[in-house]
Amino acid sequence: MPAGATAVQGAVRTIRRRPCWTGTPEIYFVKPIDNSRLVRVEDPSRSREMKQFGIALCCLFLLVMTYALQHFKAIEYGYKIESLKTQRDGLVEINRALRLEEASLRDPGRIDRLARLRSQWFRRGSRVG
Repeated sequence: MPAGATAVQGAVRTIRRRPCWTGTPEIYFVKPIDNSRLVRVEDPSRSREMKQFGIALCCLFLLVMTYALQHFKAIEYGYKIESLKTQRDGLVEINRALRLEEASLRDPGRIDRLARLRSQWFRRGSRVG
């Protein structure tokens, strides 16, 4: 046991003895640089390439935006068509119910029954009054 403990202590000692950094330390010095006398030289070919690139990007942007606008309009029209179909189906159902009611109101048998009931009612009313 004591031999094993000594080996462990030796390993711990070697870890403690390592330096904090390896290699030489880096030192940075501040050096003032005066760029006021520098003049940028215009490169006509580079300027022309950048203009062409900008125009190409604008055209691509317009094409993408046109596609997106058409796509979203198509989706919007789809929803609008679906809404109008639902509204039309409701109106068709209301129209069917109104036609059925109109047909029942125009029924000659019904009109005859109502006339007889009203005539009886008027006869009773005239006797009472």
